[in-house]
Amino acid sequence: MFPIITVIFVVGFALVFGLVAANIIRGGMEWGANNSSPVLTVVAKVVAKRTAVGSSHHHHGGDASSHHFSSSSTYFATFEVESGDRMELKVPGKEYGMLAEGDTGNLTFQGTRYKGFDRNRAG
Repeated sequence: MFPIITVIFVVGFALVFGLVAANIIRGGMEWGANNSSPVLTVVAKVVAKRTAVGSSHHHHGGDASSHHFSSSSTYFATFEVESGDRMELKVPGKEYGMLAEGDTGNLTFQGTRYKGFDRNRAG
């Protein structure tokens, strides 16, 4: 019975380690690809917005008052360029609040990295 538990533990550890390593490698590759991409500015329209909310729970010490809950939000906007292609980019919360679906303007990006959106002013 003991060898089976050891095998399960080793396989589980290897799986978790492999997933963490794959995510680190994938993130590094995306970072490198973004850095080697040109900074582009194109005419685009905001066609959708969404928010991804994550939360965590931490317990410090032994009493009930030592619990800590936290959440974080990640903001995304989908832009459509003149060719009809769409791209979803992560945007800072401050700018997310200033974007409205239907806005048109100049989108600046580098690979998958959002650099800014200069909205066309009507009037």
